[in-house]
Amino acid sequence: MSDVRVIIQRDSEREERVVTTGTTAAELFAGERSVIAARVAGELKDLSYQVQDGETVEGVEISSEDGLNILRHSTAHVMAQAVQELFPEAKLGIGPPVRDGFYYDFDVEKPFTPEDLKAIEKKMQEIQKRGQCFSRRVVTDEAAREELAGEPYKLELIGLKGSASHDDGADVEVGAGELTIYDNIDAKTGELCWKDLCRGPHLPTTRNIPAFKLMRNAAAYWRGSEKNPMLQRIYGTAWPSKEELKAHLEFLAEAEKRDHRKLGSELDLFSIPEQIGSGLAVFHPKGGIIRRVMEDYSRRRHEEEGYEFVYTPHATKGKLFETSGHLDWYADGMYPPMQLDEGVDYYLKPMNCPMHNLIFDARGRSYRELPLRLFEFGTVYRYEKSGVVHGLTRARGFTQDDAHIYCTREQMSEELDKTLTFVLNLLRDYGLTDFYLELSTKDPEKFVGSDEAWEEATETLRQVAEKQGLPLVPDPGGAAFYGPKISVQAKDAIGRTWQMSTIQLDFNLPERFDLEYTAADGTKTRPVMIHRALFGSIERFFAVLLEHYAGAFPAWLAPVQALGIPIGDAHVDHLEKFADAARKQGLRVEVDSSSDRMQKKIRNAQKQKVPFMVIAGDEDMANGAVSFRYRDGSQENGIPVDEAIAKIAKVVEERAQV
Repeated sequence: MSDVRVIIQRDSEREERVVTTGTTAAELFAGERSVIAARVAGELKDLSYQVQDGETVEGVEISSEDGLNILRHSTAHVMAQAVQELFPEAKLGIGPPVRDGFYYDFDVEKPFTPEDLKAIEKKMQEIQKRGQCFSRRVVTDEAAREELAGEPYKLELIGLKGSASHDDGADVEVGAGELTIYDNIDAKTGELCWKDLCRGPHLPTTRNIPAFKLMRNAAAYWRGSEKNPMLQRIYGTAWPSKEELKAHLEFLAEAEKRDHRKLGSELDLFSIPEQIGSGLAVFHPKGGIIRRVMEDYSRRRHEEEGYEFVYTPHATKGKLFETSGHLDWYADGMYPPMQLDEGVDYYLKPMNCPMHNLIFDARGRSYRELPLRLFEFGTVYRYEKSGVVHGLTRARGFTQDDAHIYCTREQMSEELDKTLTFVLNLLRDYGLTDFYLELSTKDPEKFVGSDEAWEEATETLRQVAEKQGLPLVPDPGGAAFYGPKISVQAKDAIGRTWQMSTIQLDFNLPERFDLEYTAADGTKTRPVMIHRALFGSIERFFAVLLEHYAGAFPAWLAPVQALGIPIGDAHVDHLEKFADAARKQGLRVEVDSSSDRMQKKIRNAQKQKVPFMVIAGDEDMANGAVSFRYRDGSQENGIPVDEAIAKIAKVVEERAQV
């Protein structure tokens, strides 16, 4: 046996070790139970991989991002094996890891039921306890087709080798190199229990799966295309420990309570009527109040920062989007054209920026007007696939708080800095405080303009972002086709991250629209364009705030800021006078004069998450006072009427939570 020299990498430490030929990665990390795979020359390998001379080998821990993906993909295989043991006619689709879990698609005669999922989970537990080994086997295309002749979807994937997409999960099955099949082998007998086309890597055995749970099933088109057959998708989750699984399930339960679609119905804020269409919401009066307050406050703050308001139509001739490049790069996300005016194509607008460019270009511009900050609450329409439409957070029609800033090259850095500071401060006003920034750079396959312009724009954004002192995370290839962007990522009350504002620096659209201003020396000069959406969309931001506050908005945003609750009928008039006085100060106050008993009125107010319950009885009436009851059940009694109104007004003015 000859010697093999390898380097074991642990964080920043490197250990050189001499081992014999045939030594596996598992032997290098013997005793390290948290290591479930290896990384060799940047590639993930099974622990059964035999190390070669001169290689650097790094252990992959189960709790790392790669480790979690391996755990979850291995669990997806166990689920698919369980399904085929229980439903032998089931044909296999794709089973990739996804955020916090995994799924697998199956072609079955009828949809899975909740009882089916319980049976599948029980069968998975049996397979997990058997300790089946995941064994990698290289096969030729021909051999794979012969072995998988009864799996039509796998046969299609074999034909995709080298061009499989990450978007639909196909790349977990076939890559650009050799084809591999993973066999599930009985540890005691060596018998083949099940197999699947897969790139891997996988856990050493099913016993390495510490904790999992099946979550739900849904219909899904094969490889995400509506032209393909409809399959049944089962979702599950898997974690490195039972404690982490329990914490995740508790998190999901809390997230479900906060689901904006559920709260929107319970609090009578908005709906998405089937008669109008998927992804197209209507706001009810209470939701309309919240939205109007959000817009009014944003409008006032923009005016203070020197923005000018514009308005543009919802539809335009297609030529405009040919000039902007959207028909070249964004046509799949647009509604189909309407042919009007003897065959001219008109489109619902997916973006406001081309129209703002026309406003800039409507007359000659001087350097003295710059920076010119144009702002619009502009409604746009994007044809999202039905599978990704989700309440208000992924809609087909929505209103952007959209700004486009035109400035000189010299003003560019300062304007970006001011814009980002303004954006962050305004988000803080709405109660979001935990941020990091993401820098999206050029997609080498999808961009317009020169490399030099992109490099300058990217470096300028990087410097501006770093000045905020917030974490800056790279997003390679994530930019729009016309320029790099900074996006503000905000964490909500339960730790979920939402993309909020985006700021994009654009040297290209001014070129495509031939925008010019007259410089101080009289020459015609091209402006720099900054795209900026603060909320992203009002609907989506509304949904984020609704979930962040779990419906219990701070008083300044609450549709009803105070609700009068009389102890008896004799106290209604006293509270009506209180409400009249409060309304004169701009407060939103109602009185519950229904025939319900007081305790039911309190329960109703709590369900509606009203910030101030204003209660009045004989003693309050006699003293010209009221009592406050808060959302948490605490009370403050005998507050003089004027003082009570002033207190509510102060909480509203300070945008405080109660």
